[in-house]
Amino acid sequence: MTIATEADGGALLTRGGAAIENASFAIIDAEAAPHAYDDDQWSLVRRLIHASGDFDFNGLTRFHPAAIGAGVAAVRRGCPIVCDVEMVRAGLSRVRLAEFGLVAHQSIDQPEVIAAARVEETTRAVQAMRLAHRQGLLDGAVVGIGNAPTALLELIRLVRDADARPALIVGMPVGFVAAAESKEQLGELDAIPWILVTGRKGGSTLVVAALHALMILAARQPPSHG
Repeated sequence: MTIATEADGGALLTRGGAAIENASFAIIDAEAAPHAYDDDQWSLVRRLIHASGDFDFNGLTRFHPAAIGAGVAAVRRGCPIVCDVEMVRAGLSRVRLAEFGLVAHQSIDQPEVIAAARVEETTRAVQAMRLAHRQGLLDGAVVGIGNAPTALLELIRLVRDADARPALIVGMPVGFVAAAESKEQLGELDAIPWILVTGRKGGSTLVVAALHALMILAARQPPSHG
C-alpha cells in the first residue's frame, strides 16, 4: 500500500516514517480546537504543534496577510535563509534546501560579531543581524529567529531605520526577557510580512518547523529560477 504524504514526504521519509507523520497530523487535525487559519496557514501551524506537542500554537500563531505568499515566493527564487543561531541553521533539511538552491546563514559565532558585542556592550545576536545587513544578506531573505529576542528587536530597527527589506520574518524567540515584547513590535510592522508566536513561547525548533512548512508549500509547484 502506498502511503500518502505531504508534498515532498516521499523524498525525505521512509514508508514507516511517513505513516507515523501522517497519523500524527490526523490526530492533530482531529483534536485541534476550531480555528480561523486558512489551509496554507494551518499546514504551518500544525507543524508547530507537531514539533512541540503543544496545541496552544493554535491561536498563538499570527500571520501578516502577505506572509505565506511572500515566504513561498522567496523560497522559490532561492532566497537566503538568515538564522539567529546555529540551532536553526543545523535543523534545516539539506534535501529541502537543495531543492530550491537555498543557503542558510548564521553569524552569531563569528569573531567580529563577538568582538563588536564586547566593545559596544550589546549581544552577539544584535551584532549578527548588523553583520548580515552589511553583507547584504537581509534584503529578500527569509529571516528565522527562534532563540534571541535581541536579534528580532535589532532586525526590526534595521527595517525601520536602515531600510533592511527581508522578504519574510519568522519571529518566534522564546524566553522571559523581551521575547513577548519583541514579537509585539514585529506584529506592528506593515511593510515586511511576518509570522510570529505571541507571548513567551517559541524556540528554534518552531522556526525550523515553520521554514520546513514554507518549503513544502513551495514544493507543490515547480521552483521559479529567474
